Amino acid sequence: MAFAALVGTAISSVIAWRAQFAWAPAALFLATSLMLFALALRPAIEIHEDHLQLGRRSIAWTEIRRVDQTSWKAPLALYLTLADGSRVLVLYAEAQEACTALLRSIRRHAREALLDGVSYRQFWGEPVTVIEPPRQLPPPPRARLLLPEDEEEIERMFQRLKTVGHIDQRADQRRDSEK
Repeated sequence: MAFAALVGTAISSVIAWRAQFAWAPAALFLATSLMLFALALRPAIEIHEDHLQLGRRSIAWTEIRRVDQTSWKAPLALYLTLADGSRVLVLYAEAQEACTALLRSIRRHAREALLDGVSYRQFWGEPVTVIEPPRQLPPPPRARLLLPEDEEEIERMFQRLKTVGHIDQRADQRRDSEK
């Protein structure tokens, strides 16, 4: 396709020497040819059990944190976000079936990544284990140690202690008798 676009560029350029309107198609053919050559010369993509090989660059599956697919289906365009925060654009210019197979393989191997914003387990329909916080038990019922009359007596003694400063009634009686 890139060579065909290059031939179209040459033919449009020859015609453009005679007719000025042919420069626009020549420019479009040239842009298409350059884009197709760039896609054709992209490094090879290899899937291994422990890493993804993009040309000379090797990316461990455990380093991939996000796999985000663009709207392009063929050629396939993916953004891989790595553990260090960098993003890698993966372009794969093949037939639709090959692009779908590559996308599925990358998604299957990237177990620690979010796949289009969804966790790996949720994306593939695996049960998600949710760790529930331990439930707090209600406090045990308070056992009654005193009778209501005794509680009232203790409350009166406490109030007296707060106002007088001591509880001893005999000391109060002695003080009253001395006066």
